[in-house]
Amino acid sequence: MRTAIALGGNAIASESPVTVARQKARIGETVDAVEALTDRGHELVFTHGNGPQVGQSLVQQATADAPERPLHVLVAETQAQIGYLIADQLEGAVDGRIATVVTRVRVDPADPDFDDPSKPVGPYYTAAEAAEKPFETGEVTTPDGDRAYRRLVPSPEPTAVLETDAIRALVDGGSTVVCGGGGGVPVVDDGGDAVVGHGGGDGVVGHGGGDGVVGHGDGDGVDAVVDKDRTTRLVASAVDAECLVMATDVEYAYRDFGTDDQRPIRETDAASLRVALEKGEFAAGSMRPKIEACLAFLDDGGERAVITTPDEIDAAVAGDAGTQIRP
Repeated sequence: MRTAIALGGNAIASESPVTVARQKARIGETVDAVEALTDRGHELVFTHGNGPQVGQSLVQQATADAPERPLHVLVAETQAQIGYLIADQLEGAVDGRIATVVTRVRVDPADPDFDDPSKPVGPYYTAAEAAEKPFETGEVTTPDGDRAYRRLVPSPEPTAVLETDAIRALVDGGSTVVCGGGGGVPVVDDGGDAVVGHGGGDGVVGHGGGDGVVGHGDGDGVDAVVDKDRTTRLVASAVDAECLVMATDVEYAYRDFGTDDQRPIRETDAASLRVALEKGEFAAGSMRPKIEACLAFLDDGGERAVITTPDEIDAAVAGDAGTQIRP
C-alpha cells in the first residue's frame, strides 16, 4: 500500500521557541509508527507544515539588523531544514533511500486570496497585541480551543506541483520521499519559465530582475503561503496513494470543537463531512483545510483518509485510531 503522511507544523513544533532539539524529539515520536508501516510493506510519502518555523523566522527577522528575506524564501529555507530533520530521524526506520525534495507549486496571481488574505501564520496573539501589529491579523482557535489572533497572509490555491514527475519517480523507485513542505514555494507562470521571486526583500513573487530567480520573465505577484494540506492532496493523488494521513496535534477531528459539547469524530464518510462543512463546523484556521483536503483526495480516487496524532499513525492506518474518513 502507498500511504501519504502529512505532518502538521504544530505537530512538529508545538512549543516556543522552536528549537532543533524539540523538533527532532517530536519527529522521533513518529519513528516507531512509521517503522511498523514499512514492516507491513507500505510505501511512504511525507509532507509537512512549517507554520511555527516560519513564524519564528518572521519574528527573528523583525528584530534582527539583517537584510529581509521574502516570505517565499523563508518557506524554501524551512522546507530544507525540516526535510533534513525528518529524513535524519527516519534513517533506519524505513527501507531504502530517503529523499527530501524542495518543492515548488504553481499559483494563479489572480487568485482572490491575494486580495483577501486568509492564511494564519506565526505566533498567537491576544486581541490587544494583534491591534498593535503593523500587519493584518485574524481570529483563530488555538489547539486548546481558546480564541487568539495570528498574522494573515495570502493563501492561493495550488494548481500544480512542479516537481511531481521527480517525486513520483523517486517513490516508484523505492525511495521514501519528503516533499511539499509548508505547501511548497509559491511560484507564478507568466507564460514563460516558472519564477520564484525577487531577491530584494520586497516579498514579491515572480519578478525577473532580482537575485534568487529560477527561470526568467517579467511576471509580478505578492508573497504567499500555500496551505500544506491542499498541496498534500495534490501530491497524494499524483503518486496514487491509497491512504492519506493528516498527522496533527489533536487525536481526532471534533464536532463543536472548543466547547463543552465537543465530541470526537471516529468514523464518518465524505457526504456527512460535506454537510458539516456547509454548517460551518470546522474552523478555517485549523481543521477545515484538512477536512477539505481529505474530501478532495477521496474524490480523486483515494480509498481512505485519516486524521490523528503522529504517535498514533500506525494504529490509525490500521483503522484503530483517529478520525476514519471513507468515500
